[in-house]
Amino acid sequence: MCNHNDQHPHEDHNHSAQGNSCVSACGHHHGPSLEDSTGARLLLSLVLNLIIPVAQIIGGFMAGSVALISDAMHNFSDFTALLISYIAHRIGKRGATVSNTFGYKRTEILAALINVILLAGASGVILYHAILRFSNPEPVDGLMVMALAGVGVVGNGLSAWLLHKDADHNLNVRGAFLHMVGDLLTSVAVLINGLLLFYYPWYWLDPLLSLFIVVFILKSSWGLLRESLAVLMNATPRNLDINEVQQFLVEQPGVLGAHYLHAWQVSSASTAFSCHVVVPDQLLSNTEQMIRDINHELLHRFHIDHPVLQFETQHCGNGSLLCELNCS
Repeated sequence: MCNHNDQHPHEDHNHSAQGNSCVSACGHHHGPSLEDSTGARLLLSLVLNLIIPVAQIIGGFMAGSVALISDAMHNFSDFTALLISYIAHRIGKRGATVSNTFGYKRTEILAALINVILLAGASGVILYHAILRFSNPEPVDGLMVMALAGVGVVGNGLSAWLLHKDADHNLNVRGAFLHMVGDLLTSVAVLINGLLLFYYPWYWLDPLLSLFIVVFILKSSWGLLRESLAVLMNATPRNLDINEVQQFLVEQPGVLGAHYLHAWQVSSASTAFSCHVVVPDQLLSNTEQMIRDINHELLHRFHIDHPVLQFETQHCGNGSLLCELNCS
């Protein structure tokens, strides 16, 4: 068994253990820690996304614009999403414990999933009010719509800029970032809507725009939902070819075969991996350099930072990529 302590990010762990007829080894690598400012950016975005929807909801009722109220509700759902993301980020920073040996990183995945549910609920409310407005169109104050949509453009644009740095490697932040980009685009659309309504009495355009906003929200939520569920189901990371990893392992000097491969995401930024590696019968100490070389390549070539390798002198199960575990 290998114990990995995330409290020490610069340590390189390589452990070996002898038991029955199998030898186990695992290595846990961490790259250099970057300054963690994700929490501060989430917090600042949180404040911005509380101010924007409050102003838009008040103005939306004053202007009689369901599109503006829809945009505000989307923005408010983003405030809730950012709050959940921030709380999840704080919880996820806790280290591993005996009851949660991988730590609390998956809290951020749960937060992303909750955000999808919130977006779906907000979409339902927007859709309901848009349908009501189609059957009973009302005048809209185009100038006020433009002014408040402009506030949304500035605030959402700044929030998206604050979060884009972490969106590539953190599913939780990516969910919040997608919220911000969606809000930015819908605020621009509402701004254009206000401009048209200022010159033309096309009051049907306001609820129609709300329907497009709903479609955009649901489309962006679908991708986030699939990614979140994939992590929770321990699916192979989409950017990792498990066959390519097996091919790499069997090509290593001294390796006779590799089977029973598993890869899954501990969090959106951490990938775990385990497999059985067949080697000639030898002293355990002779495999130490092999372990270091394999773990180094797994980290830098495949971005696997939590590898667990079990060394054997003969195939177990049926010896295939996804063989059944049968080492009795």
